[in-house]
Amino acid sequence: MIQALGLTSKPRKELPPAVDDVSFEAPAGRITMLLGVPGAGKTTALRLMLELQPGRGITYFRGRPLHSIGHPSREVGVLLGDVPGHPARTVRGHVRMLCAAAGVPVRRGDEVLEAVGLVSLREERLGTLSRGMDRRLGLACALLGDPHTLVLDEPVRGLSAGENRWLHGMLRAYADQGGTVLSTTADPKEAARAADRVVTLDQGRLVADQPAVDFSRTRLRPRVAVRTPHATRLSALLTKEARTERRSVEVAEDGGNRISVYGSTCAEVGETAFRHGIVVHQLADEVGDMGPGAGAFRTEGPTAPDQGAPSTATPSTAPSPTAATPDAGQPDDPQDSRPADRLPADHSPADGRAGDEDRVPEADSSIGLPPPVSVRPVPRPLHPLRYEIRRATGVGTGFLVGVAVLVVSALTAVLLARIGHTPQPRLLAAWPRELPLPPAAIGAGLLGALAFGDEFRHPALAADRGGAPRRLGLLTVKLLVASAAALVLAVLTIGCDAELLHLVYGRELIEIPADWLPLGASWLGLVIGCAWVGVLAAGVFRSTAAGLATVVAVPLLVGPLVRKLTEGPPVRAAAGAPLRMREVTPLRGSFEGERYLEGALRMMAQPVGGAVALSLVVLLCAYLLTSLRNRAR
Repeated sequence: MIQALGLTSKPRKELPPAVDDVSFEAPAGRITMLLGVPGAGKTTALRLMLELQPGRGITYFRGRPLHSIGHPSREVGVLLGDVPGHPARTVRGHVRMLCAAAGVPVRRGDEVLEAVGLVSLREERLGTLSRGMDRRLGLACALLGDPHTLVLDEPVRGLSAGENRWLHGMLRAYADQGGTVLSTTADPKEAARAADRVVTLDQGRLVADQPAVDFSRTRLRPRVAVRTPHATRLSALLTKEARTERRSVEVAEDGGNRISVYGSTCAEVGETAFRHGIVVHQLADEVGDMGPGAGAFRTEGPTAPDQGAPSTATPSTAPSPTAATPDAGQPDDPQDSRPADRLPADHSPADGRAGDEDRVPEADSSIGLPPPVSVRPVPRPLHPLRYEIRRATGVGTGFLVGVAVLVVSALTAVLLARIGHTPQPRLLAAWPRELPLPPAAIGAGLLGALAFGDEFRHPALAADRGGAPRRLGLLTVKLLVASAAALVLAVLTIGCDAELLHLVYGRELIEIPADWLPLGASWLGLVIGCAWVGVLAAGVFRSTAAGLATVVAVPLLVGPLVRKLTEGPPVRAAAGAPLRMREVTPLRGSFEGERYLEGALRMMAQPVGGAVALSLVVLLCAYLLTSLRNRAR
């Protein structure tokens, strides 16, 4: 069960809040729909419930708020909008990555893909999926953790009639097994057709909370839809005749050449038009929406079944969307009373009856849900290392960045060797003095920025913390994986540059210098430091571009400041630090260890190295502060 209490979003400048003091319940084993026109606050209400945006109020999922649930993906499955995945990732790769995020075995991904009918498309890219297949994949991702509750935002929008029937059948089967389903829609006929309970929102406020049968009776009314070039004249004639005959007829102009006639029939309207010589282009019975204010009341407790609900009429000359309303003899329990015939939104049978093949079944045997997940006592729902490796290797972006860095670095090294006057260390690193960073450092920074930037562009983790949950374990793993990628990139860059220089100019340009060990440590520290800056900057600024821009800005903006601070005595002090440490330390270290330490200190004493170190400290503090702020919020 879901209990939403006092949901209120933050005011938008001088505008009222998008959601204002909304409270409702969604019982287990039933489908509850939030109904409202676009802009009524449906999506905002869902985001407030899932703690994806700040506001007031609280939502209990089986008695607990989402932030206190240890395994949120096993409690709530979420589908907001399209599937938020990288378009170049395969269906199987995306689902397996989410298995690591949900803490479930890999075989669970194959089970949910089979349940939604996507086994044959598991090698397809997300960017090539149709709208219907995309929604199937979104439902599969929501079912990965075997949640008790499904929260979906307009899941059938843009789907065909067949996909619509399938999705509603899947949700019905899920609810029949005891699950809680909360969905949104802008179509009142869909709400009456597919839901057990309808919660109506209008301008951010709750205006009705009622069973589907009461909603159908108070919100939907049969009407005659008329399209004629003489709409104004026909409207006046129908109103005049109704007054003369003292009949309760209401005529509403729908704009242009369309009118809606309530309280009459196609035969009566057609006879009036014929007597006065009015041409009619369309004349059809349909069910009309009376608007959110019609029957705006809140039902508290059981409601008596409706004995006189209007029934769906028959189209006369042109098909028009119809919606079945409940018949007499519904059960006494309002939760068990739902319309018997649920027609797809765009289906209107010619004879006015719903065939068995067009109904969404209460429990279709052909619709199979994935088996339950065996609950295991794991310390956390996320497997960070497994998730990060699958995220990084699931798309070819990282490999393309590596190849581009190697090509640019090798060509730059050859060009610098031809120009001359470049020291050998800078020549092997392909680092001209005119550039703030070598290509390898920029590439490592880009790979680091992608590690967190993709989380915000294509959110994949648990919905309770937004795009990227700020977990210390996840940050640590991202830094480790970024370090490994930067290390490989740094070694390959030096190797490719040296090999190409040897082929073009001979061995004189690639002789190993005497101080190769401290130089190597300084080089690796610079590349790995840039990768870390990219990871932290993308996590703080929530953007890959911002992360890469921070990497490039470090030597340009922070470097001059560090240069001023390290001029003079501090540089000499850093250079003599290893010797002084040997004099004051009783236990002598190894010669290689001292050389590594000397290389690290030399890098710190350099403006670029010091700027990278200072930027890392500032970004780490900013990341931790934003994490604490999000938790407090």
